[in-house]
Parts: sequence; C-alpha cells; structure tokens
Amino acid sequence: MSSTRTNAESLLHLYDRPTEPVFMPKGVNNAIFEVPEDYLVDRYKPLGTNDLFNRLGGSGERIPVKRITLPDLSIPLQVERRAHFTLFLPLHRRCAGRLIEIFMGMRSLEDFISASVYCRDRLNPYLFIYALSVAILHRPDTKHLQIPSLCEVFPEKFMDGGVFSKAREESNIVPEGQRQPIEIPRDYTASDLDIEHRIAYFREDLGINLHHWHWHLVYPFDGPENIVRKDRRGEINFYMHQQIMARYNFERLCNNLARTKRLVNWREPIEEAYFPKLDSLVSSRVWPPRFANTKLSDINREMDQIRFDIQDMERWRDRIYAAIHSGAVLDSNGQTVELTEREGIDHLGNIIESSILSLNKNLYGDLHNLGHFIIGLCHDPDGRNLENYGVMADPTTTMRDPVFYRWHAFIDDICQEHKTTLPRYTTEQLDFPGVRITSAEIITQGQPKNRLSTFWQQSDVDFSRGLDFAPRGPVYARFTHLQHAPFNYKIQISNTGKNKTGTVRIFLAPKVDERGVPWLYRDQRNLFIELDKFVVNRGNNTVERNSSLSSVAVPFERTFRSLVNRPAEGSPDLEEFNYCGCGWPDHMLIPRGTEAGFPCTLFVMITNFTDDKVTQPSGTTGTACADAVSYCGLKDSLFPDKRPMGFPFDRPPRTGVDTIQQFLTPNMIIQDVAIQHTNRTVTPPAPPAQNRPTSSGNPGGLQSRPPQQSRPGGRN
Repeated sequence: MSSTRTNAESLLHLYDRPTEPVFMPKGVNNAIFEVPEDYLVDRYKPLGTNDLFNRLGGSGERIPVKRITLPDLSIPLQVERRAHFTLFLPLHRRCAGRLIEIFMGMRSLEDFISASVYCRDRLNPYLFIYALSVAILHRPDTKHLQIPSLCEVFPEKFMDGGVFSKAREESNIVPEGQRQPIEIPRDYTASDLDIEHRIAYFREDLGINLHHWHWHLVYPFDGPENIVRKDRRGEINFYMHQQIMARYNFERLCNNLARTKRLVNWREPIEEAYFPKLDSLVSSRVWPPRFANTKLSDINREMDQIRFDIQDMERWRDRIYAAIHSGAVLDSNGQTVELTEREGIDHLGNIIESSILSLNKNLYGDLHNLGHFIIGLCHDPDGRNLENYGVMADPTTTMRDPVFYRWHAFIDDICQEHKTTLPRYTTEQLDFPGVRITSAEIITQGQPKNRLSTFWQQSDVDFSRGLDFAPRGPVYARFTHLQHAPFNYKIQISNTGKNKTGTVRIFLAPKVDERGVPWLYRDQRNLFIELDKFVVNRGNNTVERNSSLSSVAVPFERTFRSLVNRPAEGSPDLEEFNYCGCGWPDHMLIPRGTEAGFPCTLFVMITNFTDDKVTQPSGTTGTACADAVSYCGLKDSLFPDKRPMGFPFDRPPRTGVDTIQQFLTPNMIIQDVAIQHTNRTVTPPAPPAQNRPTSSGNPGGLQSRPPQQSRPGGRN
C-alpha cells in the first residue's frame, strides 16, 4: 500500500521536473500529488484524474491535496508560461511580488501546499520556483526546509546547452548505476583569442552564479514589506556587490588584465562581446549573444510592457549624484532625509537598486535594474525580432557577462562618492588602546610560510531534476572550478591592560597595480577582499583560525545545496540550513594567483567588541547562521556588527595617509603573502552507485572534492 503524507517536505517535490505536470511522479520514490480534478489544466481535464493516476502514478507515495478557495492569479499569469523571467523587468517583478504575497498569505501549511500545487502547472516555471523559494525561506512553517540548488532545477542557466542531448542519450540507454558524468568543457563560450576569456572560469563558475541567485532569495526587492525590509538591506546590497568587484579585479590582476572600466558613457559602443552558449529548456530558445561594439538604445518593448530612454537613466543618475553632494534625498512626501554616516549608505542602496524600500522611486527611478535590462536587450530594444533578453538581464545568469562588472563598477562608484563625503576615521576611532597585533601569518600544509596554494578541482553535480520527460535516475555533469588548499591564520595579540573582547578583521589585497607599482592607499582600499571576521577573548594570546570558518563563505556542499550533509530531522541546525546556503562559495575564497606566486598584502585588525556589539531584539538568537554573515547577515536578526560594512576600508583615509603603511595603527598589521597557482586538476572520486544519496529532495546529490582535499574543522 502506498504511503500518504501531507507535510512541508512535500513542497520539495514541486522542484522536480519543473515543466512536467504536477500529477506525474516526483522524486526517487515516485510521489504523486492527488490533485482535485478542477486543479488540472484544461488540456488534461478531459483525461480525468483517475485515468492519469492509474497510468502514471504506479505504486509510489500519494500526497493528498486539499481543495481550497483558489487564489486570483491574474497578475502572475501575465508572464507567459514558456517565456523567460527576470526580476530586473518591472512587470515580472510585480508578478513575482504578488505571487509571494499569495504564498505568504496562506493561513496553514496545507493551504500553502494546495495553492502551490494549483499554481505550478499554470504559471511560468521560473517565476513559480522563485516565488515558491522566497516563500519557503520566510514562512515559519517551512523555513526549516532545504531548497534544492537552482543548478539542479534549471541546469540550462548554468551549463553548456550541448550537455542536455548527451544527458538524454546517457539516461535513455545506460542503466542508472553505470552512467558516467558528462564533462562540461572549460572553454565552451570562447577561446583565448578573446582576452576577457582568461577569467571566464570566474564569471561562469556555478558557485558564484548560485550565490547571486540565492542572495536575491534572501533579499528580494519586491513582495511583502516584512520580507523585504531586513536590517541594513541597502547597505548589505552595496557591500556584497562591492566585494564582488574587488574580488573580480583581484582575479583580473592575477591574469595580467587591467582593472575593469566603469560603464559610464551609455552612448558609446560596448567593446566586450559575450556568447553565452546557453539553451532554455523552458522556452526552447537560445540565450542571445551580444556582439562586440554593440550600442545601447532606448527601450520600447510592448510585449514586456516597458518603455524608457537612455535619457531617463541619465536623469536618475544625475539626481542621485546631486543628492549625494547635497547630503540629503527627498522622499515621496517631499520631506528631506539626511544621508547620515550610519544610514546614508542604506538609503542609497535601496534607491539605486530600487527596491520597494526606495524613498522616492518617481524621482530617483530604477537605475540599477533597468541598466541591467537595457544592456540585456541591446540586440533587440524594440522587440521587432521577437528576441528574448540576454544573460545580463537575469540575476541568475548576469555574472557570466563581462559587462556585468563594468556596470557594477559604475554602481559601486556612486556609493563610493557618498563615502567620500563622510568624515575620515581618526586614529582614535581606528585604534584599540592597550591591544596590539605583534605578528600575523598564513600556514598552508606543504607550503612555505605565508604562501597560499590554488589549483583546479573537478566536481560532479546531478542535474536530472531539471531533465523533464527523461528517464529517472541521476545524471551528473562534471565541471572544473578553482580551488585552494586549506590554510590557517596564526595571529599573535598583545594586551597591556585587562582581558578584553575584540573583533578580528582579516582582508587581502593585491600588493601592486597592473604596472607592478605599489598602490596608493586611496586605490588599494577598494581592492581589499574580506576573508574573515570573528570575535576573540582573553589577554595576550595566539589566535589560530582555519580558512573553512570564513565569515563570508559557505562550504562547498552548501553552495550546491546537496542533501548529503543535511542536518538530522529535529536538529536545531536544520532550520538554519536553507538560509545558510547564502554566501560566497568557499572554493572561490582565494583568487587564482600565478605560477610564480602573486604578491599580496594580508591585513589583520582587531577592534573593540564593545564598539562593535549589536544588541539583538528579544526573541531572536542573534547567532543563527553566522557562516556567511558578512554578505548575508543573520536570519531574523540584526546585522551583528555595528561598524559600517567594509570597515576600516569603507572611507578615504585621514590627511597625510598615502600608503597602507601610513594608515596602520598599533592594533593593525600587514604581512606580505603570495598566492601560487599550480596548473593541475584534481578529479572527484567515483563512489559506488549504491552509496549515492536517494533522498526525495535530491535524487543524486553532489560529489565534491576527494577525501585528501577535505577541509579540516569545517561546518555542517
């Protein structure tokens, strides 16, 4: 007899085979949603539920679906079933916001499941999965669930379109236990004749693109206000993207490329081309390329219900700069809101991204989002060719495109302009009296002191969940990504007074610029990437910390949302597991470096925890998911560091400081380190088929690094 259950985990089956009808078997246990007949779409109603269940259901698990008063889907249905979907388009953003409201408004878990089942076969799959994921993350009765990796659900957004025909051949012919991974070529989007292709391994990394998608799940910019209005949301949006830019420029310097140029003149041709080589399994359309020296044009797309000009963007830009230089913005009621030291960057972040928290969208517009959109439609701005937008216009794919970084160099520059208007930090504000750092070093096993080591790693990810109308069972894609050897920090701290609690802040920056010349501090400060931040206690002591505990990164397995290391049912860690998927991928923590050893500056600072501490509201733990707190904050809590994000590099220096050495106070130290890249590739182990995970939430799981490369002291 088949089992029956109606609980939160049933929702995870809705991620399986996203364009197959909901009544078809889901997951490895062939679960069937027993839907009321009026839940069927018109095409299948004549067939009847009994006939469908008898023919397709087999003896799998049965999940009863409660009949409810059906929600009004008139707004979400404006996105066509087989169309592309993007949060950068106001129409789609409005549709997603409304669907999130519907899901969040369901009074019980049973009603939520029922509404989700009803919506799944009627709405655009991309829209549905996004809204479902946001709701699961934020509903109290589902926030313990682990959302599957988007690269499993929609693999076409992350890998070469040529993989899928091979995958169908493999799954149709080869029995489940004998299937071999399908290798994604390292150079499938371009050759090295394109100079920008040198860093395609960064832009096209699955983990980096998954991070960007997951971050926007945690921080949606439309939907119910209680979901959108998170502590310091605008500031964390600025800081997360600023760190991406610093990390990207670091990578460029490691590959003998100059720092990225801001995209400031929108009437000049865009030099960079990009040919994504992606296919959409939902729309059956290829993602369009952008040819070199393409010019931007005014947008007038009737099918997308959008029309705006380059002039509109220029006006929004000028108004934002004018507000920065006057030190205040006007809200929608005509009231002046000062851009203070503490809250100014938060207001600006919300205005530039144009979330529903923008103080005045009519005046300051939709600069960031429509910038993505105008670039993504440069090949068909008026829709005459009925073309979809390019990868730049989708948050899931946008980081693949070189022009993403030129656009965000411009966006970051606006925020940095505000930072230049703030008072400089004095030595008194930077110092921690009585506490000194006497030495700091990096220890990597098998390497000289202060040498980091990187190499190539191959990993397998199961993408069978996204192969609609194909045989069941795991199908693996094997991709190659950057990886670093685990390392430890060893920091000597001297305390001449009583025992104190401090916050250790660790950053890394290139030592010289693209000409091989030492930096001026004003330029180097924007290239420091945060590696870690943590609290220490006691007096004189030696602090040792493993790289796997980074406050910006999440472990390899969490990046790809594998269920292999999922906390046990009932565990207090389970509720936080999904939120903890937000964070920079651990395998990309350290830039590539060079074979000779790329020279870097390690910066370590300890600040007074009394000045850093944030008192969390009653009823919050303040410790939930501290893994990637620097990029993602804390679940249901205030951001746990009172200092501005990026401190102490978030402002220009005090008078007389031209170099990093002149910037230092006694509670800081710098150390020369080198990143050495070895051009070797570590392949994953081939576990026996019977040992592969068979959870209903993840048919195949992920095979990551071999045992000898595992992280010591890692997290769940």
